[in-house]
Amino acid sequence: MPSRAIKRLEPEDGSIVLIENVGNLVCPSLFDLGEAIRVVIMSVTEGEDKPMKYPNIFRSATLCILSKCDLLPYLDYDVARAVEYGKQINPHLQFIELSAKTGEGMEEWHQWIKNIVG
Repeated sequence: MPSRAIKRLEPEDGSIVLIENVGNLVCPSLFDLGEAIRVVIMSVTEGEDKPMKYPNIFRSATLCILSKCDLLPYLDYDVARAVEYGKQINPHLQFIELSAKTGEGMEEWHQWIKNIVG
């Protein structure tokens, strides 16, 4: 499906195409979609143990975005533990704490993308 879509879209050279998987964290890690970089998004509302429950997606990811960080003051969520679990699975995994609501981490996310593109 991604291959057909890219052919139809005909993106310009140097474009970034984002492929979003909706669903759980198990299935997307099992299939090569032809992506050059894999980013996993982990919401702080789901608990910090996701890397331990779904190691394949974290093992194959380059970056983990911790989303909804504006909710951290209201949750029993340990960011350091989430990072520790992620690093146990993938020592090279990078993390960005992000909130679409407040904009926290957006500049870092944009800069990360620019660095990847070159």
